[in-house]
Amino acid sequence: MKKYCILILLFFAGLLVSAIHPHDYFTWILEVFPAIIGFFVLIFTFRRFSFTTLTYVFILLHCFVLFIGGHYTYAQVPLFNWVKDVFHQSRNNYDKLGHFTQGFVPAMITREIFIRQNVIQKKGWIAVLTVSVCMGISMLYEFLEWFVSVTSGSSGDSFLGTQGDIWDTQSDMLFATIGAICMVTLFAKVHNAVIKQFTVTAK
Repeated sequence: MKKYCILILLFFAGLLVSAIHPHDYFTWILEVFPAIIGFFVLIFTFRRFSFTTLTYVFILLHCFVLFIGGHYTYAQVPLFNWVKDVFHQSRNNYDKLGHFTQGFVPAMITREIFIRQNVIQKKGWIAVLTVSVCMGISMLYEFLEWFVSVTSGSSGDSFLGTQGDIWDTQSDMLFATIGAICMVTLFAKVHNAVIKQFTVTAK
């Protein structure tokens, strides 16, 4: 339990630091809200289904990405402003990192559930359906961004974060898909080993 307590402490430390003088609190709330919801879902379902420590660590890393984006807004993260200047990019691309993790981490979560709960009998379909689930999540998040922008007017512009790119929505979904594909192709063996060890230990 000690390792889980450390992860929880790091979560709240990151959340609190991100809440100190953010760009604006409306955007901050919108950006960190998924992390807060996810935290309570994981707490309430922990006894019924606990993930491997590796998956929890990646979930925490995803939360930090959300916290940073909430603090600065995705269009104004300083490190990626520096990257933009050095590599002569036209925009701050921190949001693409955010959407990559939005595909990678949910893929890890989905894949672990599929494997440990024996949801899919034909193992060859696990990768395909995992990526499909993540694409669906990304699509729903883009719907949410659109809805917030339409209902809140200019207040939601920082949350939408298109930075004048008319293809921002499509590229966001693409990066989430790439993140999911990277997880199921490049990280599958490591994930399988961790799941196998976790299952043996749990018995």
